[in-house]
Amino acid sequence: MTEKRSVLGRGLSTLMVDANLKPEASINEIEISLIETNPFQPRSHFDQEALEEMAASIRQFGIIQPITVRKLADKKYQLIAGERRLKAAVIAGLSRIPAYIRTADDQSMLELALVENIQREDLDPIEVAISYQRLIDECKLTQENMSDRVGKKRSTISNYLRLLKLPAEIQLGLRTSKLSMGHARTLINIEDPAVQLVIYQKILDNNLSVRKIEELVRHIQAERKPVIKEKGEVPGEHGQLQDQLKRYFQVGVQFKRNSKGKGKIILTFNSDEELEKILGKLDQIKE
Repeated sequence: MTEKRSVLGRGLSTLMVDANLKPEASINEIEISLIETNPFQPRSHFDQEALEEMAASIRQFGIIQPITVRKLADKKYQLIAGERRLKAAVIAGLSRIPAYIRTADDQSMLELALVENIQREDLDPIEVAISYQRLIDECKLTQENMSDRVGKKRSTISNYLRLLKLPAEIQLGLRTSKLSMGHARTLINIEDPAVQLVIYQKILDNNLSVRKIEELVRHIQAERKPVIKEKGEVPGEHGQLQDQLKRYFQVGVQFKRNSKGKGKIILTFNSDEELEKILGKLDQIKE
């Protein structure tokens, strides 16, 4: 069995290698006044209280992890990664800061800034989803490429991207922590935005758990889904296998076999959501 990928993805140093960024030989102390901020930084809001706390830590212990910059003309530098550390260093009164100096083009700068943003632990789910979407739109990465870059399963990336299909009010609820990722993933399975909003309001009014919402969504889907009777039954142990596959994948399963022993197993799905459910189960099997 292959080793599980880290939940937080791979290290920034590995990502820099993937992004074709060439490092200089050592860490350098450079003037903060010579550093420009990263125009590709996908994050615009930085919590002031958190910056003050980091500045206090810097005053006491210094900069533990160097920032990363690239060289510009006129002996200036442009920030690649570490804007929070840079801002906190300015608040702490530092005039110089340790930095890795690397060579990168604009495309690599954008990709690295987005990837580093995704690696942060304090992002809300919509910020993560937007960063994934920008990697697709602006860096021309596929979901498989992103999976390799950030060390996340493709099904995880797909689940984040699906959040962007939710109504704006529900997305705002995610950003302000009124709604959990578990709640949102359940709401995605409802195709009607009006019904999504009704359930969202029920969550806020009654503080409903994810399990309660899952039950409610299953009930709604059962009421709306037509009952389809399958032609014939698969006898014996093959029928048991078919039932097991249905329970595992939670989608329709067709089991066909002829008298010569040849056959096929077909997993049927009625929506993108059910397809993603199948892919997620297959990812679990691979691990």
